[in-house]
Amino acid sequence: MSKNPTTIPRRQLGRQLRELRQAVGLSLADAARLIERGAGTLQRLEKGENPRIRQLDIEALCKLYSVSEERTQQMKALALQADRRTRPTDESHWWTRYEDLIPAEFETYMSLEMAAERMITYQPDTMPGIVQTADYATALNRVFFTSDTAMELQQRVQVRMQRQTAITRRLSPLEVDLLIDEAALRRVAGSRKIMAAQLRRLADTPPNVKVRVVPFSGGFPLGGHVGPFVILDFPMDPMTDVPIEPSTVYVESYGSRMYYDSDVDVSRYRDAYMRIGRIALNEADTKHLLRCIAKEYEA
Repeated sequence: MSKNPTTIPRRQLGRQLRELRQAVGLSLADAARLIERGAGTLQRLEKGENPRIRQLDIEALCKLYSVSEERTQQMKALALQADRRTRPTDESHWWTRYEDLIPAEFETYMSLEMAAERMITYQPDTMPGIVQTADYATALNRVFFTSDTAMELQQRVQVRMQRQTAITRRLSPLEVDLLIDEAALRRVAGSRKIMAAQLRRLADTPPNVKVRVVPFSGGFPLGGHVGPFVILDFPMDPMTDVPIEPSTVYVESYGSRMYYDSDVDVSRYRDAYMRIGRIALNEADTKHLLRCIAKEYEA
C-alpha cells in the first residue's frame, strides 16, 4: 500500500474543517448526516487521516458551514494538495521510494520532521536516528528486523541516512537540541569499534545540533524512568503569521507510536525536558565525555 507524503496539508485541512464545524455549533455526527457521509469518514477527514479527499465533500461542508466563496476555493486547493492521488514526485518526499519498508504511521512522523524547524529530543537508551552512523543503525536493525533480507536492511539504513539531510541542508537546517542518557553511550550496539565511531560522530555534530549527556550521577530528575520523546516545532506561515503546524510531541515505544499536539501535553513534555536538562552536562563537558568513552572503546 503506498504511503501518503501529504501529511501537513491533510492535517491543516482537517484542523480548519473541525474549527469551522465547531464555530457553527454542529456535532460531528450531525455534520456528517447533513452531507450524507458517515461520521467515521468525517472524523478521519478532520484528523487528517483520510488519504482520499473528495472535492464534493469539501464543497458540501463549506456550504453547510456558510463559508465564503473565496475561502471555499482556498479549502478546495488545500484539499487537492492533501489528496495522495496528487502527491508530489520531487525529492522533498524522497521516502516514497521506500514505501514498502516504512510503516504508514511513521510516514506521518517523517513528514513532520522534514517540515519542522526545531527538534527537541530525549533518548534514554539508544542514539536518535537523526545522528546515527550507518554502522550503528545497521547493528540495531539486524536485531530488530530479523526477517529482513540484506537488501531490505540496507534500504532501512538508507532511509535513516537520508533523514539526516534535515540537519545538513543548506537552507534552514533543522535545529536539534538533544539530551541523551549516559546509558546509551555505554550500551554496545554491534561492536566496540562501531560505538567508538558513533560517539565521535556525536562529539562532532554541526553547530545546529546541540548534544548534552545526562550522567548516571544525576539520578532521576522526574522520579522514575522516562521513555524517549521528541518535540517538533514548526516555522511560521508568512500568510497567517502562525506556525504551519502546532508543536507536536512524538512518543515511540516497542509496539506503538503516539502523537500529542494539545497545549497541555506539549507543555508537560517541555517541562520534562527542562527538568532533565538541569542535571545534564554542558556541551563542552559532553564533548569531553564522548571522546573519553570513545577512547575506552578503542583501547
